Amino acid sequence: MGHLNLPPSKRNPRQWKLLDFISALFFALVLLFFLLVFTPLGDSMAASGRQALLVSTSDPKQRHRLVALLEQGHHHHQPIEACPADSVDHMPCEDPRRNSQLSREMNFYRERHCPLPDEMPLCLIPPPPGYKIPVQWPESLHKIWHSNMPHNKIADRKGHQGWMKEQGPYFIFPGGGTMFPDGAGPYIEKLGQYIPITGGTIRTALDMGCGVASFGGSLLSEGILTLSFAPRDSHKAQIQFALERGVPAFVLMLGTRRLPFPAFAFDFIHCSRCLIPFTAYNATYFIEVDRLLRPGGYLVISGPPVQWPKQDKEWADLQAVARALCYELIAVDGNTVIWKKPDSCILNQNEFGIELCDESNDPSYAWYFKLKKCVTKTSSVNGEYAIGTIPNWPDRLITAPSRALVMRNGIDLFMADTRRWARRVAYYKNNLNVKLGTSAVRNVMDMNAFFGGFAAALKSDPVWVMNVVPARKPLTLDVIYDRGLIGVYHDWCEPFSTYPRSYDLIHVAGIESLIKLPGSSKSRCNLVDLMVEIDRMLRPEGTVVIRDSPEVIEKVARMVHAVRWTATINNKEPESHGRENILVATKTFWQLTSSSS
Repeated sequence: MGHLNLPPSKRNPRQWKLLDFISALFFALVLLFFLLVFTPLGDSMAASGRQALLVSTSDPKQRHRLVALLEQGHHHHQPIEACPADSVDHMPCEDPRRNSQLSREMNFYRERHCPLPDEMPLCLIPPPPGYKIPVQWPESLHKIWHSNMPHNKIADRKGHQGWMKEQGPYFIFPGGGTMFPDGAGPYIEKLGQYIPITGGTIRTALDMGCGVASFGGSLLSEGILTLSFAPRDSHKAQIQFALERGVPAFVLMLGTRRLPFPAFAFDFIHCSRCLIPFTAYNATYFIEVDRLLRPGGYLVISGPPVQWPKQDKEWADLQAVARALCYELIAVDGNTVIWKKPDSCILNQNEFGIELCDESNDPSYAWYFKLKKCVTKTSSVNGEYAIGTIPNWPDRLITAPSRALVMRNGIDLFMADTRRWARRVAYYKNNLNVKLGTSAVRNVMDMNAFFGGFAAALKSDPVWVMNVVPARKPLTLDVIYDRGLIGVYHDWCEPFSTYPRSYDLIHVAGIESLIKLPGSSKSRCNLVDLMVEIDRMLRPEGTVVIRDSPEVIEKVARMVHAVRWTATINNKEPESHGRENILVATKTFWQLTSSSS
């Protein structure tokens, strides 16, 4: 093949043609390959439901026209079309088909990655065939309808560990886990020898990599509210099972970013075989756990590397990091280690290069925020958040925490907010017939939670509330955790990290503020997409309560038919000031017909 090195003028024109032809063919094939793999052409040829649908609204102009028509209410006789049958469990920001092409470094590809609104089909997610209204709480903790999430993979793989098994039309949950095949009960009793599980000292817990959340489910009876998380994973839908059981849970991966919680949020953090490499990347993940753990709080790790065969180095490193951060070793019991976080720590010299963060670091800022390799300073103020200093549950629910002072007159605002929501919730129940307090409502979301007043007013009801603090509003989520409630930061111009059909009731005060730029009348995204997302998260026959100005409520009312809800518009409570109406809507229970799929 020496002729390839000849100067161009000397080459034989016939060889040129042949080479050109071969090269052109090669490039054409490469191009075709790229088209098939990376563009809607390939997707439509693969004809895999979701992609076919993307093509149906893949023209952004057409999508914008449809959104504009819906916002003006011109479409109210015509509901938005149903998504295809294979999208019943679709989570736009945790879509393995989209995210698998991203970097695997530090599990980046398993974190949230949201499509732009123009890349998302405008359609309503259908329930799976045979879907039934979920088993009610508290029976749901032990059994759910198999047809609501017919994923047998976990039952097949983990049945021997007591996670779950199929029985007639149900999946039943014996309460086991990988590290506690005998059930979470005896395991929690073991922990109770070292940690004050009862008595209200510990209230908020985080369970990392939680399986089907039997641990969090079992702690509820002790008055401990556990937020369980796991990524969208190979076992198919662990979090979906947890939510169907009525246990607080959320799809999340500890990868390259801070978890969407404030500093010092959790009284107790638990990892049972969560396989998080706490000491990798200069102990970055341990540092993140430290950010989230309240001074005086407890960290429990069960499973590898704790006294685990062939993991001596990892176990030694884990202990070294804990020592560097002044954690007190309470116990090592078999493959379980229990540490207590100090109220303050002068960092020890350590081989991990861990330093204190500088003053510019806001430890509670955690929305798309890269993990830091520095430790949040504990100061004299932190003593005020320490376990033992804050009141025990339930007193802490109505005690204004020092962190409310981030707002001007924060303490007064807190007290007024608590009274206001007690009054409003009573009105919802007594005058608007909202089913709060009945067994029909278990999983509740407050999309604009502020200080958590709405959730606090539901304290005696058999519910749990996911309090969402919008990422562009004042960061009041720390106050919500100080009260003994749970929640996350989120930006409502993006889909939420949960499965379809997660919540029985979704509440939102000030819906328009969620899509506006702060302090501006300009929208960052549109109400139609937000309503479609609320619909995705809501169970069939679930309830939506929206309060806002009469003008905004009128806008929302124009769109309820499009998302197939039925709604009434109500006056606000007679004692409330300001101009507000309340829309109460019910999601109709519709199924895909064979023609629409």
